[in-house]
Amino acid sequence: MICKNDISNIKADIEEMSGNKQKIIVKGSLGRSKSFEKEATIEKAYPNMFIVKYDNEDRNATWSYIDVLTRTVELEIFDGEKYNPLLPPLAEDAKRAKATL
Repeated sequence: MICKNDISNIKADIEEMSGNKQKIIVKGSLGRSKSFEKEATIEKAYPNMFIVKYDNEDRNATWSYIDVLTRTVELEIFDGEKYNPLLPPLAEDAKRAKATL
């Protein structure tokens, strides 16, 4: 279940990255087993949504904070060395990762 506190935390994290040209990777689904993964930056954060500018395209996309929490879209943040997910993996994903180790 999504709590108001979860939304506030995600919103604060995204607002912090807004406008500072920090690299992210945006992953999502296009339906029918099609997905996308693109490098981008967060251009602007608003109360209910944020705007992402894709690096290799002259195009923006708008996402809501709920999209991130429901994993409709996944964000990975570049920390200078590698990309780390904005949200921790789901419990099921964590179990699968441990099983493959």
